[in-house]
Amino acid sequence: MHIQLEQTATKGAFYYEEAGHRLAEMTFTMAGDTRMIIDHTDVSDVLRGKGAGKQLVEAAVQHARKNNLKILPLCPFAKSVFDKTEAYHDVLNQ
Repeated sequence: MHIQLEQTATKGAFYYEEAGHRLAEMTFTMAGDTRMIIDHTDVSDVLRGKGAGKQLVEAAVQHARKNNLKILPLCPFAKSVFDKTEAYHDVLNQ
């Protein structure tokens, strides 16, 4: 699954698209230059239970590491992934 990034100066989304349709998407808002707030994750029924949501979170974590950002996961799904994955705590905004 190839996760893509769409971003403006203040908002963005990590998403997976197939045949022109977004099947999974995680949106975020930038708070200043160093904090990314994950606010929503949506995965289509076709991909539910296949790890698509976790792959979106992983893409956000890799992006944060590469760009020296911290993540504040307000989305309940993203927060649960962060709570269960200690390896992501280096980018967690605590």
